[in-house]
Amino acid sequence: MENYEIMFIVKPTLEESVIKDTVKALETIITDMKGKVTTKDMGKRELAYPIKKEISGFYYLFTVEAKHEAIAEFDRKIRLNENILRHQIIKLDEE
Repeated sequence: MENYEIMFIVKPTLEESVIKDTVKALETIITDMKGKVTTKDMGKRELAYPIKKEISGFYYLFTVEAKHEAIAEFDRKIRLNENILRHQIIKLDEE
């Protein structure tokens, strides 16, 4: 198992229930493949520049312990999700 941080931005124009369902679905991708996820809601923030005509978004940070295959599947599925403006996956160094 390896440690990762995943940050993503959800569209602000969505209803609160849709945002929660989107985040839950993304967590499920990791947990279904025997990974562990800790979610941090960072709230709504202004973007540095418009992305897909949006000027703000809801930021989320996942701290993940999972195998590479789970992260690869997460990356594939988050790219297909139209509710996500941007995402970034960082592999943390082993200490």
